[in-house]
Amino acid sequence: MARLFLSGVWAIITFFAAAQASAETVRVGDLVVETAWARASIGTSRPAAAYMTISNTGQSTDILTGVETTVSGMAHIHKTGMKDGAFTMRPVGDLEIPAMGTVKLAPGGLHVMLMKLKQPLKKGEQFLMTLIFKKNGQVEVPVRINSVGASGPKE
Repeated sequence: MARLFLSGVWAIITFFAAAQASAETVRVGDLVVETAWARASIGTSRPAAAYMTISNTGQSTDILTGVETTVSGMAHIHKTGMKDGAFTMRPVGDLEIPAMGTVKLAPGGLHVMLMKLKQPLKKGEQFLMTLIFKKNGQVEVPVRINSVGASGPKE
């Protein structure tokens, strides 16, 4: 009887752990998109940024060719860099996701720039973002909104 009870408890724990993991991980074809998150915005007058990790488990490169979301009028992949002692940001165009490789979008580097916000991004909420890949097509990803000063997906 105790063994049956423990099996049931283990099944419930496994179910909730899997449900939580699936909320943060999206798999389509050879691609795995994990821990998509954004910082809360200060109103709508300034752009916001979203971050995630994209892994390619396949044997051939895929290319991220576009990003769409209903929370902004424009969304592009940008890269933060340094030039003459000042931070710069520039669009990178198509983003290669190498075979058996991982590309991390994180503060201070690559990120999705969300321009022309249609609504403020509020901590605790989420929105959907569609990543458009050359090989694997469209991938819809839930993006969790963290605080304005968040430095990672887990606050």
